[in-house]
Formats: sequence, structure tokens, C-alpha cells
Amino acid sequence: MTIATDSGGFRQLLDWAASFGQIIAFGIEGTGSYGAGLTSFVRRNGYRVIEVNRPDRRMRRLVGKSDTLDAENAARAVLAGFATAEPKTADGTVEMIRQLKVAHDTAVKDRSAAMVTLKAMLVHAPESMRKETARKTQMMLARHFAALRPRELRTPEDSIRHTLRSLARRWQHLDTEAKELATMIKDLVTQTAPQLIEPFGIGADTAAEILIVAGDNPERIRSEAAFAKLAGISPIPTGSGMTSGKHRINHGGHRQLNAAIYRVVIGRMRFHEPTVAYVTRRTAEGKSKRDIIRCLKRYVIREVYHLITANPKTGELPARQP
Repeated sequence: MTIATDSGGFRQLLDWAASFGQIIAFGIEGTGSYGAGLTSFVRRNGYRVIEVNRPDRRMRRLVGKSDTLDAENAARAVLAGFATAEPKTADGTVEMIRQLKVAHDTAVKDRSAAMVTLKAMLVHAPESMRKETARKTQMMLARHFAALRPRELRTPEDSIRHTLRSLARRWQHLDTEAKELATMIKDLVTQTAPQLIEPFGIGADTAAEILIVAGDNPERIRSEAAFAKLAGISPIPTGSGMTSGKHRINHGGHRQLNAAIYRVVIGRMRFHEPTVAYVTRRTAEGKSKRDIIRCLKRYVIREVYHLITANPKTGELPARQP
């Protein structure tokens, strides 16, 4: 069966599925991207949605790849209990934060690129101009070159002035845009989860990353261990059989959240007295710095999990479904 990716097609899909009897759940791949529209429609009609990962490469090599096969694999994964993840609802304040964060991050990236290009082009400027801008900060460089008033375009010296002014104004525009978006993100984070920015070392940007991963329905994450795995912070055993019991750092999970938690840990290792004392004690026990950071990241993600799932009025955790 083939349907159109619009409301009419989605309604046709629901009617077709209901013709077979009671609907248990819909298994949908890509609930946060190209399947977001279908996911939202199915949920609004009262049906449960299970997020299905794409088949592994070995399975695709064995059975091939097509829309029909993908749909069958999704249904089998739900029926067999292999797929159990509840997707994010993406219908609240956290989704607003995520969208603003995308715009903010791209603005910051482009701002950095504009400054790198400006400094690279400054090498070709006259010596007098390079001396004027020596030891200036990025903001000072942008203001200086944005104020240039080149009138002619006859020599390379004229063109470099036009180029530097253009890059400086671009940097200023992106800087203003990034700051405005950062303010909006901070306001939404403070409104949504003020308790998340109270602990030492967790700012609005880190809190935004945490909320984005948890979603508007953090209750879908069944335990703090599951949240740690989602963030790529759960420890992974280093071997099988006769092992020493050591673990290694998990290189999977949500890398942006992992990096945000890492920054929190590094900040606490430098300025947070309890953490400094912990590092000193564990170092004396023979732990390496990498192992200590791994342990601290696990502690932080546990702390964060309780903050995002607890009732802000009572502090109690919601009851978990088996």
C-alpha cells in the first residue's frame, strides 16, 4: 500500500490499519525527521507510536532495501518487542528550544568562519592597515573594518578595503543574531526548567542540550541508566571472559549532550571544591584522569536526570511503567 505524505494519506493509513482489527502501536522510522508529520498525526488520533531504528547493515545485505521491506521490518520490530523507545512529542517548549538552538549554532559557526576569513584576508592588506589593527580583539576588528568607507575600485588596495568591510559587517550581523537567539533560548530554559540551571557549572546552553535530548516528554526515559546510555555516558566493559572488570568510555549516544556534560565536569574539576576533593581522592587510589572524568560524567548525568524528571513542586519522581 502506498499513501501520500499529507493529512489525507495519513487518514487513509489509519483506516487501512484499523481494517485488520485492534491497533497495538505504529512503528515509525525517523520520528524526529522525515517521519515527524506522520508521528504527530498518529498521536493526535490516540495511537501509540514506537520509534524504530533502521535495520543493521548485515540485515540489509541479506534481504535488500526498499520501502516495503522497511515497513515490514518496522512492524516486526514492534511486535517482537525489539523496538520499545517512545519518541519525543516535539509539541512544547523544548521543541521551540531545539529549533532556536539550530539557528543559534549555525550563526555561531558562520560567525567564526567570517572572522577566520577576515583575518586571512588581512594578510593581503597594506602594512599600515595591519599595524593599525595589531592586538585588537575580534569585536574591535569588526568595528574598525565595518567603519571603512572605500569609494573607488581601481586597485587591489581598494578591493581589500571593500572585502574587509563586507566581512566585518557580516560578522557583526551574525554576532547580533547569535546573541539574540541565545537570549531567547535562555528565557525558554528558565521558563521550562529553572531547577536545571541551579547546579554548579550548568548554564543555559548546557541546560538547553539536556532538554533537547530529553524532549517535551522526559517520562519516556525509564531510568537514569537509560538516560546515561542515551547521552553516551554509560560505561562499556572492555572485554569478555576473564577480565579485570575495567570499562571504557562510550563513544555512542548524543554527542552534543556528551560534550556539554564533559564541559560541566571540567569546570567542576577546576572550581568546585567537592569535585576537586573527589579528584584528589580518586587520584590517590590510582585512578587515571580519563577514568575519573568518566565517573564524574556519570554522576552529573544522574543528577541531571533527577532534575528533569522530578516534580518541581514535590521533588518526587514520576511512577515508571514496567
